[in-house]
Amino acid sequence: MHVAISRRGDVERKVVSGQTQFLSTVAPPQAPRFDPDLGVITPPSNGMPRSVFARPVAPRVRWRRRYVACLILIDFVAALAASRTVVTLLDEADAGFWDQRVLGSTISAFALVANVGVPLMWMAILAAAGAYDRRALGRGTEELKRVVRANVAMAATVSFLALGFKKDLSRATVAAIILCLLFYALVSRAGARIVLRRIRRVSQRASQRVLLVGRLSDALAVHEVVTRNPGAGLRPIAIHLPHHPRPGERVTAPVPVYVGWDLVPLVHQLGADTIAVCGPASLESYELRKLAWQLEGTGLDLVVVPQVTDVTGPRIHVRPIEGLPLLNVEEPTISGLSLLVKSMLDRAVALTGLVLLSPLLAGIALAIKLTDRGPVLFRQTRIGHEGRAFKVWKFRTMYTDAEQRLEALRDRNESDGLLFKIKDDPRVTPIGRHLRGLSLDELPQLVNVLTGQMSLVGPRPLPTEDDDYRGDVRRRLLVRPGITGLWQISGRSDLTWEDAVRLDLHYVDNWSLVYDLGILWKTASVVLARRGAY
Repeated sequence: MHVAISRRGDVERKVVSGQTQFLSTVAPPQAPRFDPDLGVITPPSNGMPRSVFARPVAPRVRWRRRYVACLILIDFVAALAASRTVVTLLDEADAGFWDQRVLGSTISAFALVANVGVPLMWMAILAAAGAYDRRALGRGTEELKRVVRANVAMAATVSFLALGFKKDLSRATVAAIILCLLFYALVSRAGARIVLRRIRRVSQRASQRVLLVGRLSDALAVHEVVTRNPGAGLRPIAIHLPHHPRPGERVTAPVPVYVGWDLVPLVHQLGADTIAVCGPASLESYELRKLAWQLEGTGLDLVVVPQVTDVTGPRIHVRPIEGLPLLNVEEPTISGLSLLVKSMLDRAVALTGLVLLSPLLAGIALAIKLTDRGPVLFRQTRIGHEGRAFKVWKFRTMYTDAEQRLEALRDRNESDGLLFKIKDDPRVTPIGRHLRGLSLDELPQLVNVLTGQMSLVGPRPLPTEDDDYRGDVRRRLLVRPGITGLWQISGRSDLTWEDAVRLDLHYVDNWSLVYDLGILWKTASVVLARRGAY
């Protein structure tokens, strides 16, 4: 028997009678050590494999497999429902098909194509378009693009097949199936995303376990943003510092902090499936490249967090130049055709809303008048577009002497900004509490929208203390204030002044018509749940 042994890194290569075996020479691992003075966890003295040949392979995330299986079932049902809908509505749906005799039985060729062929073809095209790819799971915009791309490919495939088999298909049938398929697919996948995000928010399941790598300040900033948005599906479980803290420096963080470890073994020990490199000083470029090589074939994700913040995807484009990825940040759109369309839609919706809601508006006005003899409406000066002052209209929800009682309540103010807020404000009338809870007191602001002073979606209209609109805060005046906005769907009155300003500036820099529609959609659920309303 011939035996030959060679060593590479921490792995022995043993050839026995022509058969190769790889044996790890790493000593049994010792327990990690916690440094109580620094507050960090250091690696054991041995037992950490460095060789690429000894790295473990991470198991696939179970929730992804289950979610993809649910999506496949949903897509099959959506395709089947689209076919059945068209067959029910169109009499000429089976034009171009004839029944076939198979083994003495008559089989409807159209039924076979509609009930089996279309769903299977649809799922195959979705898979080819990357609609089941892990990078699109639960991400609304990216998933939407891939489903629409698959729908276009489906239409082209059906057309080519009809041409190849010389089938004179009903164009109305093909168009109806494609459109129904797109509608059912988008609605069903939107429902699946809602369920997924709710699971993530409530139980923190179905999320990627993330190891944050970088300076403590950068890692904590990323931790704050990610934990504030649990629906995004990222859950930080630990922080790894590239350098030891200075002597006497105590590290404090909401998750365990590690230092001096090899990242890949640490990720597997923690059960993480994503490494997020935070900040430019976290890893050198060659170290980041080596880390990417180490992660090949492990099933782990590598995420690099740039210094660019509060900028949405449509404004960011990657321009690679000789292996150097450059982030091109587009200028915000605060004028032009899109803004004109937004203004026209605002006024059209406001006019329609005032007409349709007139019975409700009259009922609220009558209720206020019967319960309190004061005026029905309340007007207050606010700062609007480009710093122009205007009178905002609202249903009166406070007693008529609310302004006189304000000074006595100043010390109970729970807001750290321009607005005065108390959860149990004694100046609010009983009916006013119900109106505020459902935001019905803001319906008269449709008049402000109709006159062009406000928009349906925008920053929150604030009082006239101009001294507080200094520096970056003045940027929120570049667009019209809105009846609803990011502040409305992100906490309303529970937000701090700093968070409210950050959300307003984020909206100004990243607004779009699609963004507005998303905010309007989320506003309904927030209002019905009465979150942050007082």
